[in-house]
Amino acid sequence: MTPTWLYDAAMRVFAWLGLDRLRRRLVEDARGRVLEVGIGTGLNARFFGRAAWPVGIDPDRAGLLAARRRGARRLVVARAEALPFRDGAFDEVVFSLTLCTIPEPRQALGEAVRVVRPGGLVRFLEHVRPPGLLGRLAHGLTPAWRHVAGGCHLDRATDALVREEGLTLEGERRFLRGFGWEARARRT
Repeated sequence: MTPTWLYDAAMRVFAWLGLDRLRRRLVEDARGRVLEVGIGTGLNARFFGRAAWPVGIDPDRAGLLAARRRGARRLVVARAEALPFRDGAFDEVVFSLTLCTIPEPRQALGEAVRVVRPGGLVRFLEHVRPPGLLGRLAHGLTPAWRHVAGGCHLDRATDALVREEGLTLEGERRFLRGFGWEARARRT
């Protein structure tokens, strides 16, 4: 695990470069019971609107303490691959720069589909393997990067995994030369 102070310091740089705008767009219109998978240090907490009742999960207790200091109130120590909630318990599920570090992302996506109600929304803000030369570069850097960035895989094709999980994409956008990915999908 990356120390929370180091993670937050790195995220401050990305926030300055526009990440906070993307975080806000991801969750500001969320509604109902919302599960944030991998809440980390709670950097999305301030962007949820009043219509959302967010619940955050993360396996890292230190991160959850930081999330609580940022205003997140409903927090659960749990792994994304084994969510401790009943089927259909949430109206929406949010993944924000999380699926790159989850050891079994396919299993985590399956759990998200299980706990979101039929017709519920799953929101994504992730980095994904870019096409072409950048993708090959990301693949080459990933072994070393994983060790310094808390298990982050620069080359994970998260967008492809989401399509394989049977969610119906309602909209998606690639940015940063294909490295960044925003999407919304519904459980059928």
